[in-house]
Amino acid sequence: MSRFASIALLLAASVPVCAQPFDPPPAKTPDAATLKKIEDQTATLKEAVAAASRKVPKHETDLAVYVKASEWIVKHQEWFTADSGKQTLAVIEQGLKRAEAAKAGKTPWLDQPGRAVARGYRSAIDGSVQPYGVIYPRGYGEDKTTKWRLDIHLHGRDSSLTEVKHLYQHTGKEAPKEQDFVQINIYGRGNNAYRWAGESDVFEAMDHFLAAESEAGRPDPIDLRRVVLKGFSMGGAGTWQLGLRHPDRFAVIQPGAGFTTTHGYIAKLPDPLPDYQEKCLRIYDAYRYAENAFNVPIVAYSGEIDKQRQAAENIENELKRLKLSDRMTHLIGPGLEHKFPPEWVKKAEAEIHKHLVRGRSEYPAAVRYVTYTPKAGRCDWVQIDGLEHQYEAATFDGTWDGKTYRVRTTNVSRFRLFLRPRTYPTTVAIDGAEVRTVRNESYRDSSLLFERRDGNWQGLGSFDKAGPLAKNTWRPGPIDDAFTGPFVCVAGTGKPHHEGIGRGATAQLERFRAEWDRFMRGTLIVKKDTEINGTDLRDYNLILFGDPASNSQIARVLPKLPIQWTREKLIAAGQEFSSESHFPVLIYPSPDNPARYIVLNSGHTFHEADFKGTNALLYPRLGDFAVVKPTPTAKDPAAFEVVTAGLFDEAWQFPKK
Repeated sequence: MSRFASIALLLAASVPVCAQPFDPPPAKTPDAATLKKIEDQTATLKEAVAAASRKVPKHETDLAVYVKASEWIVKHQEWFTADSGKQTLAVIEQGLKRAEAAKAGKTPWLDQPGRAVARGYRSAIDGSVQPYGVIYPRGYGEDKTTKWRLDIHLHGRDSSLTEVKHLYQHTGKEAPKEQDFVQINIYGRGNNAYRWAGESDVFEAMDHFLAAESEAGRPDPIDLRRVVLKGFSMGGAGTWQLGLRHPDRFAVIQPGAGFTTTHGYIAKLPDPLPDYQEKCLRIYDAYRYAENAFNVPIVAYSGEIDKQRQAAENIENELKRLKLSDRMTHLIGPGLEHKFPPEWVKKAEAEIHKHLVRGRSEYPAAVRYVTYTPKAGRCDWVQIDGLEHQYEAATFDGTWDGKTYRVRTTNVSRFRLFLRPRTYPTTVAIDGAEVRTVRNESYRDSSLLFERRDGNWQGLGSFDKAGPLAKNTWRPGPIDDAFTGPFVCVAGTGKPHHEGIGRGATAQLERFRAEWDRFMRGTLIVKKDTEINGTDLRDYNLILFGDPASNSQIARVLPKLPIQWTREKLIAAGQEFSSESHFPVLIYPSPDNPARYIVLNSGHTFHEADFKGTNALLYPRLGDFAVVKPTPTAKDPAAFEVVTAGLFDEAWQFPKK
């Protein structure tokens, strides 16, 4: 068997190779004896991990991930395969073996060349433990001078995927003999196409892996100029959007199938959607970022008769229009549907290798970049920090010849240039004008900052995060962006102005709690309003539920928000509403830390039906703000009618009519 066929077979369990129904299969609950054994063994594992973690505190998540897996599968009754019970017991056994080694201060799972190994990290978003897998090649770590290529693999949609299944797939399996790269298999918090917290998971897992290698005495084993992002089906969709929105993180991207646009992929989607929803599609619609292939080559694969071939053709059409067709190779398997067989994996690998001979430039001579939000504004030596018009194309076309930067922009209001070591130009050519630079106060001359004021560019010593409100890298919105970084939910302890509104706000929290737990694979951090401290105000997005009477944190920040909210009335977006029957939902920069958010009465703005449907449905429904009217039912106590909704302008103000 060839090297590439072996790799493909190793991953087959985690990479669906054909389209699947989205609903999980019916539960195949283990017999009573097996369930009792799982319960008893989980309790034993929990005690063992608690004791062992004190011996290896820097690696406690590699132990805790087994506890999470065994508890979560029971909590959600996710017995999706006939051998789920056996897999769970096997995973618990593996966790016990690790704990036994850790009690002696040993971490043998960090030194497993030639094998697949399960790992875990603790997310900064919600403190949850999340799994990922590593496939180490043979000989890894033996020669301290060898730098290895790193592949980031994104799995396809798998309705039977659980933490147990993911860990089980990475329990000691041998790597293909011919594998000459390290591969990280991303869990991505389940099946969300690597959006929102699923996107953060990719980079958190990468960072944890690199830090763990250093802790294991391998401080620099990975060649960061040869990082490959790849995936098929849902993994292909993730590869398209992550690779094109973050092109400087990868030397080449290898998407297979997937989707690259929302309209045309979701059947019967209204076209157009409301303006605020339509604009938010631009956050993740990958075809809009096709120009960024200038910075990262694409090796795409499609089955000839696969409906998802359209994903690659969307990008091809854009690259043809941009005269960048040479940046993409599109392999097409004749007569194949939604499959990526080993022989085509081999062909894709051969194309990937062509781009890795030299690897990615550490400081390229040219950057050509487009974004629709400053949240995805970094590419090599430029960071676009602000747009004149959010969700419209902002472009940067820059060159560096060793002495001079020359830059052309459209729809950019602020950006920074990260300097090559020991260089400091006194002027930069921006949009045809020579602009004087100012020494950066906080980056020790490692970057130059520029802002457009009254139509003219000028250099700055720093961006004042506490200055006038503006949508920027740290706070671009929409509401759903609050859940890509650290956040804490805050429940009110007082009596609401109106009981119906109080129940409606509480229902939003409970729905968010249930959906986050099941679909984003974490437990919400929920505090009472009376428990919030200075650390919370500084380090977390505060997600506040209630009204000014029931939640003291809402009352505290209300004077800094662009709304008025009393017992009698709510004034928002230039309109007045009855507080007895309406409440606001919004996101806004925190008055306590301008790099954090305040959110009122909302978790994710898409819900259970969207999580269970195609992943392209995970787009924002409410923009930055809404006024809603509760319409609870016995089946859905959190239901509401949207009365008005929209996006704040670039200064975080309601748009002028």
